[in-house]
Amino acid sequence: MRVDVLIYGMNYAPELTGVGRYSGELARGLADKGLKVEVITTSPHYPGWFVRPPYSAWRYHRETVNGVRVIRCPIAVRRAGRGVWRLIAPLTFALASAPVAAWRILRSRPRAVLCVEPTLLVAPLALVMARLVGARTALHVQDLEVDAAFAVGHLPGGGLIAWLAYAFERALLKRFQAVVTISHAMAKALEEKGVERRRVQIVRNWVDTSRIRPLAGSNGYRAELALAGDDSVVLYAGQIGAKQALHRVFEAAERLKDRPGVVFVIAGEGPLKARFTARYGKLPNVRLLDLQPEERLNELLNLADCHILPQDPAVKDLVLPSKLGGMLASGRPVLVVADDDSELALFVGRSCVRLPPDRIAQLDAALLDMFRRRAGTDATSRRARLALAKSLNFRLAVDAFADILKAAPAQHVASAPQTSSALHLGAVEPASQRGKRGLSSAAEPLQSEP
Repeated sequence: MRVDVLIYGMNYAPELTGVGRYSGELARGLADKGLKVEVITTSPHYPGWFVRPPYSAWRYHRETVNGVRVIRCPIAVRRAGRGVWRLIAPLTFALASAPVAAWRILRSRPRAVLCVEPTLLVAPLALVMARLVGARTALHVQDLEVDAAFAVGHLPGGGLIAWLAYAFERALLKRFQAVVTISHAMAKALEEKGVERRRVQIVRNWVDTSRIRPLAGSNGYRAELALAGDDSVVLYAGQIGAKQALHRVFEAAERLKDRPGVVFVIAGEGPLKARFTARYGKLPNVRLLDLQPEERLNELLNLADCHILPQDPAVKDLVLPSKLGGMLASGRPVLVVADDDSELALFVGRSCVRLPPDRIAQLDAALLDMFRRRAGTDATSRRARLALAKSLNFRLAVDAFADILKAAPAQHVASAPQTSSALHLGAVEPASQRGKRGLSSAAEPLQSEP
């Protein structure tokens, strides 16, 4: 049977955070619309950059998950997840998956091939094979991986390596029929890399508000973590790596170690976790957790008296933190580290408390001031956060992808939302409209939600 959509990328469910989570939910959503979806990926390894049982990093494996056929290919990963390993991992996946991808595209003749960045290394083969079978090609840019790799020091900047990396990137980006990304700043960067404006679409990462929502009453984590009833919890849940600038959060915790009533809970995995655990793990006001199971994610997010969203200033507009949707949907106050002119600041508007990156060294003082003033706890801010979360509509995003891929049956395409309604909900915007509206004004409907 012919496949409607073949998704090709190195991150996929059951990864609980980041790109893998969104690719898994997208595939499930497309399958729920009646499309036949197939995925070529590798074993779950993110966050933490290690493969979790019962999967293996070295074996090919085939399974069906939520009605989607998934073929997993080998990958070489290392827990450090830094430096040259940021190149080795996607390169080994691209090489190991190449024969599988070539065979499956020729055999199943998909109507659309959707590559996911990271990683662009699978794109050359996907583009050639898709052209052979007449499939539509699209790229989902979750991360400008080349820019980010140089910005945070995974690869040395300048010289021949940088020239080759950017030339490779530009050559591939121009060959996709559609390029989908998650923010206006990233869309602008793609246009500057040579992608025609008419081929760029914005579909923000979504959140399922039926699963992540405010909870009332006691929280089981408080007892498990031996927290007092009046302790104020600063929560970070997600990847523990270079782009998150979490060293600033731990430094703030260290400065507040003798102050009762403020506890930092850090939940997740990543290449820097071992270093942070060794350096800060014994602080009395720090609780370190592993990545929590999906069924407890909503409870964990509702533990926060303040979510914290730090970010390395070098990558402020190269990625848009995917964890933001869950923070907003919990209804809890959020402290965002962001410049005034960054898309993150424009998007959250007044729904969150914001700290400029040049003041992050005073993060402890900002948190104490926030708790003292009970900033973000008022009903208006809470309503604004929940409205933003609802604007990141999962079903709307799936409809938008089906339309972009031109793979949905006629009745589904006909029912997909028009551009105007999508703009109102803040999920998808064609670059042509964005060009007329301008970058700053694009976030205004989101900020003005009641």
